[in-house]
Amino acid sequence: MEPTPKPEHPFSQPVSHATTTGMSGGGFYNANSAAQWSAIEQILPLVEEAIANLPVKGTGPVGIADYGCSEGRNSVAVMKHALPALLARTERPIQTIHSDLPTNDFSELFRSLRPDGGSVFGSERVYSAAIGGSMYDQLYPPQSLHLATTFNAIGFLSCRPVDRLPGYILPNGPSVARANGYVSEEDRHAFAEQAKNDIARFLTVRARELVPGGKLLVQVFGSKGPARTCDGLYDLLNDAVLDFVEAGDISREVYDRYYQPVYMRDLQELADPVTNDMYRAAGLYSLDRSMEYEIAVPFIDRFKQDGDLDRYARDYVNFFRAFTEAVLRAALPESPSREDLINRIFARAEDLLKADTSLYPFRYAAVAMLLTRNG
Repeated sequence: MEPTPKPEHPFSQPVSHATTTGMSGGGFYNANSAAQWSAIEQILPLVEEAIANLPVKGTGPVGIADYGCSEGRNSVAVMKHALPALLARTERPIQTIHSDLPTNDFSELFRSLRPDGGSVFGSERVYSAAIGGSMYDQLYPPQSLHLATTFNAIGFLSCRPVDRLPGYILPNGPSVARANGYVSEEDRHAFAEQAKNDIARFLTVRARELVPGGKLLVQVFGSKGPARTCDGLYDLLNDAVLDFVEAGDISREVYDRYYQPVYMRDLQELADPVTNDMYRAAGLYSLDRSMEYEIAVPFIDRFKQDGDLDRYARDYVNFFRAFTEAVLRAALPESPSREDLINRIFARAEDLLKADTSLYPFRYAAVAMLLTRNG
């Protein structure tokens, strides 16, 4: 099978408080993030609620920031949805800020923001900018933001709480149906605590940036009852990687140290740092709304309609390749054959999926909360 052609990520240097260099660039993430948009689209009413209740009296710009913008497709779409209502509420200028790691490929974002030399948002009162930095650090001046959002990005941990995860490539462990690996209870606990501490750190630094009464919307893939967004797709990636371990292309030592630094939270784990004193963010916010939900996945729905197995396998694998490839690349020893090996791993994932789609069922669950910065 010919591997899917994909440009190499242009940056590779690690960033403080980050465990990935970002999503795949060169337009690849934009082209393979329709499922993420479906998850965002379902909570747009929370964006509307936030806009309707922002404190917009005063002078100077109204600041709106999105953390984890990647190549910008979904980040710009959220802003386009939100801005008409905000423009109707205030005569003040509006500053939209799109943030991601300095290793992120911002080129598609910049093209999207000014496609014809003017603002994509269609107003002379809207000014846009981008900033590179970790979402776990303060990135904007104190009390300069009125609305802050993040979609999915906070699922990536700020650091690796353990050095090795020898039984599986994700801290939540394999799906119950497959059981194709294991994660110890001790390691699960370490990741769960890291995930809560990351939320607390994120809330603390955002509190410095937000004006009193400002809104913070946090949404991320996770779990809702038996539905876990990790099931199926990480089973598939794990099986593909193990094939190359067994063939000798990847050493057992490399496999034991490699894992995706992602944690699937449930709703309680997402919201606990808002009120639990042990995480040092309690009292900074009031919790307006919280919700858990599951979405229909576009590439699965299309496969049910047309039965095109080749396209389904390609879409499924490209979907998770867009957010797993950078971490996989960093885990593999540098060599002239590393890029070829990466292509072969994802091509193998397509073959495994086409051989038996029932082994890798995928459901997309998410959790979200809307907060108000206390005075």
